[in-house]
Amino acid sequence: MSGDGLAGLDAERKGWTTEAWQHVTLDRLRELITGLVDIPSPTGDEGPLAAHIADTLKSAGCRAAVQPLDDRQANAFARLDGDGTGPDLMLYAPIDTLTVGEESEDLPWIGPELRDDMRPAATVHDDLVVGLGASNPKGHAACVMMAAEAIALAGIPLTGDLVAAFGAGGMPTNARPGPRHHTGQGVGCSFLLEQGVWTDYAVIAKPGWTVSWDEVGLVWFEATVRGIHTYVGSRHRLPYDNAIARAGEVAQHLEEWFAEYAGRHTSGTVAPQGIVSSVRGGWPRMAAVTPAACTLMVDLRIGPDTTPMQAKREFLAALDKLPENAVSAEMVLAIPGTRTDPDSWICRSATAGWEAFEGREHEVVRGNSGATDANILRGRGIPTVRVGMPKVTEAPFDIDFARGMNTVSVRAMEKLTRHLVRTAVDTVTRTRAELEEVEEAEGEAV
Repeated sequence: MSGDGLAGLDAERKGWTTEAWQHVTLDRLRELITGLVDIPSPTGDEGPLAAHIADTLKSAGCRAAVQPLDDRQANAFARLDGDGTGPDLMLYAPIDTLTVGEESEDLPWIGPELRDDMRPAATVHDDLVVGLGASNPKGHAACVMMAAEAIALAGIPLTGDLVAAFGAGGMPTNARPGPRHHTGQGVGCSFLLEQGVWTDYAVIAKPGWTVSWDEVGLVWFEATVRGIHTYVGSRHRLPYDNAIARAGEVAQHLEEWFAEYAGRHTSGTVAPQGIVSSVRGGWPRMAAVTPAACTLMVDLRIGPDTTPMQAKREFLAALDKLPENAVSAEMVLAIPGTRTDPDSWICRSATAGWEAFEGREHEVVRGNSGATDANILRGRGIPTVRVGMPKVTEAPFDIDFARGMNTVSVRAMEKLTRHLVRTAVDTVTRTRAELEEVEEAEGEAV
């Protein structure tokens, strides 16, 4: 059973929401997502896409701007002004793609070749649009654009400001080649807030048709496995301890430990996972010798109740269980997990919207291990929820991880956009005092 998405709103807000929805069309959504996919935006090079987003929103009557981080990387944001009596709300989406879309950087790690879906060029298959980042993050960014555009065109009287923000560097990556060493891990979102693009509440549009109020953070470790530098011709004559072979044993040990770690830390909606992501060691030009060290990179996700230092100690303790002390580790990155009070206004409003569309009680999706810029927003004190689209499952091709990122349903975009519009109208047409009363009443009830 599904609903019309309006249940729970009063007559006036139903009217405003319906009026804005009239501007949300499949053709316009298809136009928006195609425009985003066709402009490459790998982490560190989002400038051209940010300019496109700002220009598009300006043409719809929004007060939009580009916010450069340097000559290659930029955010974009637009603001619909309220009268100052209500809370400000940010609809947010990152805009950088996880991979680049060029053979020189993506191969062979992504596969033996770049498929069409792995390139920044949109193709349309009936309801589906395919291309690099078509679903995550660009399909979600297009929904935020459409929501802001629809509310602007509807001319709804706002009490608080509605901000549509699009952050560079939202992917969990360190810098690609270039002059700056800090271009990912939420750098654009942090810069937005530092430069005053701040609100009372936020909704981040990222995959998953549910309302999420908590999520994992992440810590990265560089584990160094030691061995003996020697020569193949002397293997049978000199002491031999191959760091690369030992690194394989360390990786296997960690893979088994990750499962046990996840079991101990599963709580709320999160089940934090871990992986060994890369290996570095030896001279590719000189296969005749072994290296004295081999380095493994590890991503360990952490729940909101686990600090980076707690995770570090657990990780080091896991390594200590290995026979012989031939491995050491350093924590090289840390972003804490975060949680918003589920009784917060924004969580209540977004959940009510989900239930109005589905015609049933909200279905909490558990076992999550994905991290987003919601951690940046919550970490700075902005109550934030995450709402998104489900992964496409019916398609004329197999859906693997990459195609899940790179394939979006336009009809799913329409549903998410309508949800964002409803949540925005429900929030930025009220007074701050009204929302404070609702949250206080809920707190007293608990």
